[in-house]
Amino acid sequence: MPRLPFPDPEPEPQPATPKRVESALSVTDLCGQLKRALGQAFPDKVRVVGEVSNFSGGRASAGPPGGTSGGGGGHWFFALKDEGATVRCVCFASVSARVRFPVRDGLEVIATGRIDMYPAQGSIQLYIDKLEPVGQGALELALREMVDQLRDLGYFDPQHKRPLPAVPRRVAVVTSRTAAALQDVINTAQKRWLGCKLLLYDVRVQGADAAPQIAAALRQLSAQGPALGIDAIILTRGGGSIEDLWAFNERSVADAIFDCQVPIVAAIGHETDTTVAELVADLRCATPTQAAMAVVPDRFALQHQIDQLHARLGLLTRQRVAQAQQRLNAAARHALLTRPMRLAEDARRRVEALAERIAALPGRRLAAATDRLDRLARHLDAIGPRQVLARGYTYTLAEDGRPIRAASQTSPGQRIVTVLHDGQLLSKIEKPSDTTQPVSDIASPETKTTPTPRPRPRRPTPRKDQGSAGLFDSM
Repeated sequence: MPRLPFPDPEPEPQPATPKRVESALSVTDLCGQLKRALGQAFPDKVRVVGEVSNFSGGRASAGPPGGTSGGGGGHWFFALKDEGATVRCVCFASVSARVRFPVRDGLEVIATGRIDMYPAQGSIQLYIDKLEPVGQGALELALREMVDQLRDLGYFDPQHKRPLPAVPRRVAVVTSRTAAALQDVINTAQKRWLGCKLLLYDVRVQGADAAPQIAAALRQLSAQGPALGIDAIILTRGGGSIEDLWAFNERSVADAIFDCQVPIVAAIGHETDTTVAELVADLRCATPTQAAMAVVPDRFALQHQIDQLHARLGLLTRQRVAQAQQRLNAAARHALLTRPMRLAEDARRRVEALAERIAALPGRRLAAATDRLDRLARHLDAIGPRQVLARGYTYTLAEDGRPIRAASQTSPGQRIVTVLHDGQLLSKIEKPSDTTQPVSDIASPETKTTPTPRPRPRRPTPRKDQGSAGLFDSM
């Protein structure tokens, strides 16, 4: 067949048949080999120290120690890092619930767990079984966080502390029946005061169930204590590690102590141990024996106090009797009892003297008033208008009694009255004077003479014992 002038068409491509590469691994196979290699290269448990970074999940820096909250179902996801590397970490809720300190970014911790690979993300992760802080134990850090939280809520304020009874009738002891602290309390109470009865409330003082039992016991005693006659509560146990005493650091126990209506004395552990229960209680004691001594009074001290009060009472009684005897003796020597008639005679004489003074008083006062009235009358006569009229003066009145002081006050035909010292003159005005002239000119119009001044009588000099009335009498 002849060749055509154009090239033959290229055949259509056929689907390639997959070929197996003997030297290549799938991703799943690779991740499986890596998991196996990690399991062979690392032990079951490794301890890694580093700084927490990118924390997410459940409870971090907030919330009460030992609990979980927030999202993620309580699972924690974060990274541990140092200056040169970072490793991803996973802490499931079953593990995070046992962590008793707040985990937050920047906290340096020691993580114990296993190294494994998470194939879905192709990442190597540390699956944590235990987490503890660096530099201090987890329980110490949790205790510090709890103390700070309760202090802010006012659980330690002295104003919330209740006073202890002076002589309690019945005291409840909240502790374990097998605890050595119980025997210390019993022995001390029997030595000090047999009248105080002890009531044991048996609870666990160590372990996971201890805190709920202690809190329930305190709440029951708070509700039923007054009906049972319980005056105080002793919460105690012997010494131990911080893990052994941790039930007394739980929030539930602190709340029960704070809400209890009966005074509580707490003595937990040794003298150097400090728990939250002791800080919230009304009184903290170093040992169970000291707690019993603080609650139960000492009969010897009470007897000594009673003896002192008895002696003081006897002394005061004798003093009061002596004072009463002195007053009785003084009353027996009084004149009212020894000379009663003389007292009556003296009183009678005083009454008579007062009667005489009262009887004479009106006469003396009347005489004094009369004498004063006479003096005033003489004085009035000496300066009164009659004496002026007797010397030749007169005054003029209108018919209606108005005094006339000027000629302009009169009119022709008006009747006037001239008053002299010995009578009155009735006149009628014919024509008022147009000019004002001196009296001397009117009396003698033709001749004017200078009147001779009348000698003025000499007023006698009054004596020292002569008053104003005597002076006017001599004029």
